Amino acid sequence: MKEVLNISLAQLNFLVGDVEGNAQKIINAALQARDQNSADIIVFTELAITGYPLEDLLFRSSLLVRVQNALELVKNEVEDIYLLLGAPTKEGHELFNSALLIYNSEIVAIYHKHQLPNYEVFDEKRYFSSGASACVTNVKGVNIGITICEDIWFAEPISISKQAGAELLININASPYQLNKTSMRIEVLKQRVCEQNIPIVYVNQVGGQDELVFDGESLCLSKKGELYLQAPAFESGTYTISYSKNEKDLIKSACINQCLTKEASIYQALVLGVKDYVQKNSFSGVVLGLSGGVDSALTLTIAVDALGADNVHAVMMPFHYTSDMSKEDSNKLASAMKVHLDEIPIEGSFDALIKSLEPIFKDLPVGVTEENLQSRIRGVLLMAISNKMGNLLLTTGNKSEMSVGYATLYGDMAGGFAPLKDVSKTMVYELAKYRNTISDVIPERIITRAPSAELAPDQVDQDSLPPYEILDPILEMFVEQDCTLEEIVASGFDEQVVRRVIRMVLRNEYKRRQAPPGVKITSRAYGKDRRYPITSGFLKNI
Repeated sequence: MKEVLNISLAQLNFLVGDVEGNAQKIINAALQARDQNSADIIVFTELAITGYPLEDLLFRSSLLVRVQNALELVKNEVEDIYLLLGAPTKEGHELFNSALLIYNSEIVAIYHKHQLPNYEVFDEKRYFSSGASACVTNVKGVNIGITICEDIWFAEPISISKQAGAELLININASPYQLNKTSMRIEVLKQRVCEQNIPIVYVNQVGGQDELVFDGESLCLSKKGELYLQAPAFESGTYTISYSKNEKDLIKSACINQCLTKEASIYQALVLGVKDYVQKNSFSGVVLGLSGGVDSALTLTIAVDALGADNVHAVMMPFHYTSDMSKEDSNKLASAMKVHLDEIPIEGSFDALIKSLEPIFKDLPVGVTEENLQSRIRGVLLMAISNKMGNLLLTTGNKSEMSVGYATLYGDMAGGFAPLKDVSKTMVYELAKYRNTISDVIPERIITRAPSAELAPDQVDQDSLPPYEILDPILEMFVEQDCTLEEIVASGFDEQVVRRVIRMVLRNEYKRRQAPPGVKITSRAYGKDRRYPITSGFLKNI
């Protein structure tokens, strides 16, 4: 009997609902791990056979039929290597989020997830029943305890595995990215190791799925809590580590990648989120409006880094108030990124619409309506290009703007995906500077100029909003940390400013409800992560 157990960690990018395609990906990875890496066991991620999260696809009875057929295919195609993979299973009337251990055409062990997350973007209790029993099984002389994702954040599932005789714990995951998540995972794993004196193999999936991005960064910790493997972030791959049967511990791997910086991790999450949303939904490319501002500039670089310049179409739509600076900088950026840039002036369209509305508007004063009309003309033009060319329209608004409603319905909010939806304006600037450290493509004036929608003469954002260095911390405390008005004021902000910001946030829920999905990077993103009523009397107390 070999003195080591070779374990392959399959950090792969699965497509939700593509059961047959996911099964083939599992088969290919298993055969490669067996033949090229001499792996004894290959570990896949949570619900690997179906992709994660499935949401209400789990209510489709045909899904489980396809899962069973796919599992039969996997069992028949792979021999002489153990496969640990996630799949939904049904017992009686109960559905479980399960881990299956397969060897030579047989399912030799099944584990049902104990801890079902029901917070933030997770609502597993809507679909699954909880398991209660430990699963410890012998794999070539090693007693392996199996757990799933959320289980590792609690002491009990690991404790009962150790009590059942586990020498090594394997935890399969579909854990989405948010800022600082890797350091949080490592600390939790160290805590479990310390409690049970047991090494842990933690395997996480990678890839974009609607608002979520999964960052991978699979981990292995020795029974002393030392990091023995850290897979790269945002990259698919298979990584191997060995377990010493004599030492009853893992053997340190050479694969220990460093954690990314804050800006690098966010930027890569946005790139992967855009790439997978476009490609998994079978779009040929993307189109976006380029304004000369920092938001559209950053969105352009993300799109090109995700899809390649040939698959990105930029459009400049100038009006009377568009500065020469905006035109010049947009052309410089498009040239630097090797992107095709079209220019469509909107004066004629604007004049035609104003003439049509003249009998109704008569002598009413010019104001926000005319500003929004410019934005809506641009939205119509971009959507027409999207429809005609088959390209997905990317919106360019950021979280700060969406929080306070500084956006136009059916105008700059028109589109199919919003890369910066969960990125504050302050972070947009930081990401633009970061992108220029990779290659200097965003003109410096775009980063340093005062932000403006350029919908009126000499307009700047600060005419309508508090300065972003004040606005963004207030928004973070109210939106992401659920702080009260009193708590925000106590931290040093002017009470009237705080009241104004909170009112703007609450009054603009109706806009956010109609916004396209976008990549989640914070602890509280708009969408299914933050669910507030549109119709509410809560404002009466603000």
